[in-house]
Formats: sequence, structure tokens, C-alpha cells
Amino acid sequence: MAYQKLQPSRALAVIKSDDVDIPNPAMLIVSSTTTGASAGKLIDSAGDFVNKGVKVGDIVYGGTTVAATVTGVDSDTQLSVSTAVGTTTAYKIFSNETPNNGCVLYVGTGGDLEITTAAGDTVEFANMANGTFLPVQVLRVLASGATADIVALW
Repeated sequence: MAYQKLQPSRALAVIKSDDVDIPNPAMLIVSSTTTGASAGKLIDSAGDFVNKGVKVGDIVYGGTTVAATVTGVDSDTQLSVSTAVGTTTAYKIFSNETPNNGCVLYVGTGGDLEITTAAGDTVEFANMANGTFLPVQVLRVLASGATADIVALW
């Protein structure tokens, strides 16, 4: 009898978003903490965004709730982003040059889960149990239809 073998080498806590895909964790380019706040901005006095190669379209994970895309590189210390990242927030920026082509999900705390598959289908999985895997290649977990706590695995 065949069985599914899952031995991931990469993992990332998922921030649910209706607009931003789950980033490829291998493409992390900046990990820091913001030093200021402004509408539609990410501000970090130690950012060095230009030298680190941050580009429009890169993905920002801020804290545990903000998923955004870079819409402009204003300077070495300031980015324009689709959703502002507040002051003193730990954040990570992932290059989108090699995007997530699909990951499997681990559902730690169960609930409803609405996803976009690697093929572009949007589907809801209702009443996912605690501690289960979703063996579907996933690009995005939609915030509007998800109540579960999730980890993406590659």
C-alpha cells in the first residue's frame, strides 16, 4: 500500500492574507525591527534596503498579522508597502524573484481554511481538525475565510 511521505526541510508560520501569497522562506533578504511608522510605509533606520536588493513586489511579513508587498523603495531606510508596518514591529522581507510554487500546510489549531492552490483555484476546507496536514499545493491562505492557525511546509 502506498503512503504519503512528508519530510519538509523548510517551514514558515503563515500570515493569512487575501492579497499576498505565502513567501518562499529560502528567499529571506531582510530580518529586522521597524523604528518608525507612517501610513503605507515600513521604516527602519538600519534597513539598508537598496544595498540588500529589496525590490517592488517583494513580500513583507510584519509581526504575526501583517502580510504586505513592497510597492516602492523610497530610500535605504523606508519602503512603500501595501499595508503599513507599525513601529517596533519585527519584520521579514522575502524576495519574490523565486516565488512559492506551492507548499503543504500543517493545521495546528483547527478551523475553517480558505486557500488558493498552486493552479489558482480557491477552495474552502471546513472544520479542519487540530494537528492535521493539508496535502494540497498552496500559494495563499485567505484571511477572509480562515480561522485555523497554520504552518507552511516545503
